[in-house]
Amino acid sequence: MPNESRLTSEGNSRIEIKKSVFIGHSAYVASPAEAADFIAKERKTYPDARHICYAWRTGGDSANQKSSDDGEPSGTAGQPLLALLTDNDLNNTIICVTRYFGGILLGKGGLMRAYRESGLAALSDGKPVMLTPGRKLKIKCDYAFYEKLMRKVNLKNWSAENVSFDSDVSLNLLVPSAEVPEVETYLADESCGKVVPEDDGEILIEGEAIALT
Repeated sequence: MPNESRLTSEGNSRIEIKKSVFIGHSAYVASPAEAADFIAKERKTYPDARHICYAWRTGGDSANQKSSDDGEPSGTAGQPLLALLTDNDLNNTIICVTRYFGGILLGKGGLMRAYRESGLAALSDGKPVMLTPGRKLKIKCDYAFYEKLMRKVNLKNWSAENVSFDSDVSLNLLVPSAEVPEVETYLADESCGKVVPEDDGEILIEGEAIALT
């Protein structure tokens, strides 16, 4: 599973250039159908806008991406927005930029810069992070060991989810793939071999925030 980057929230932007207003909106989408729904909502939100241009990407090939100039000169809106997604390896992401024309023509180069600036600001506002390959490990232990384990989890910035308290404690531990051997060694040493993790599959883990280009 390769590294990729992804938004962690919806992002918004608004810029004005020569009386034209560009309103950007970015979001996570899991499929082309979700992207279509997002675009439809934008059109309902801005029914009087002259142009609602967009680009989305839900995979690494051309069959899973689409862009639209929505009446702007060819190549001035959709392609610059799509380039932001491909250049920054952003999957499962959509950018819509709505333009209210201010009466002054910007020219092809000016339009490309305006749409790129608006799209970049909206993506940055969505707080993109790097996703790294990881593993989900199922763990069952007693309460005393759970408290010790949580101290280690906080120290290492691992993540625990679906924690269940019964006669024992059950949880899922999310760790980067490269750190799985460290987890296994820690569990074996600290529990004298009593706590053995069950590998529940590969996942993507949110890592450091990234600066878009």
